[in-house]
Amino acid sequence: MRIYEAKDYQEMSRKAANILSAQIILKPDCVLGLATGSTPIGTYDQLVQWYEKGDLDFREVRTVNLDEYRGLDRGNDQSYYYFMHQHLFDRVNIVPENTNVPDGMEPDSEKECTRYEELIRSMGGVDIQLLGLGHNGHIGFNEPDSSFAKTTHCVDLTESTIEANKRFFASADDVPRQAYTMGIGTIMRAKKILLIVNGEAKADIVARALFGPITPEVPASVLQLHSDVVIVGDSAALAKIPRN
Repeated sequence: MRIYEAKDYQEMSRKAANILSAQIILKPDCVLGLATGSTPIGTYDQLVQWYEKGDLDFREVRTVNLDEYRGLDRGNDQSYYYFMHQHLFDRVNIVPENTNVPDGMEPDSEKECTRYEELIRSMGGVDIQLLGLGHNGHIGFNEPDSSFAKTTHCVDLTESTIEANKRFFASADDVPRQAYTMGIGTIMRAKKILLIVNGEAKADIVARALFGPITPEVPASVLQLHSDVVIVGDSAALAKIPRN
């Protein structure tokens, strides 16, 4: 595990984008595992800037997203399909057919989860998986539980996650209660993992996840077992980690 400290969100975003851009340059047809939420927006903005300067080419890049709300169609401005097109896909020269997000409108959860797992395998797996970190330690939508979910699955969102997400919706009643998400096992099969965190509010969970016991009650703690994990965080988010 390698940890890089940034002074603020902007520097964190730039450092994370550097790691992703290096992957694209070294392997133009790489498979990027992508995340949504407020944390990676700056990273995507930086990648777009480098693309516009001619430093990056996305023509051969393939992507798979971590998750998608169940029940939101792709035209909904809160769907993760919409988010990815708004913040990255529509701003670079990536081939639309090479981008993949779980189908939130597929009513058969077993069918969709099986399809997504097979899709990832058919692409040769994920070269680098970008992750954010939830306040309760969730990665993707893998919530605290009694065991680690192995594969892509449909999950009931916890009240804390619904509460954290309701700022994006007109009311709490509009927040979806379920989502399709890569499982912990799926995430851990990525060749490399890049976790980005920022803000004082994440300091406690960062310390618990990266330096506490490995437990499904803190899903991100499993990352301690991965052979190639890079954490990029700002000073506030890394304030409570051991300094040795």
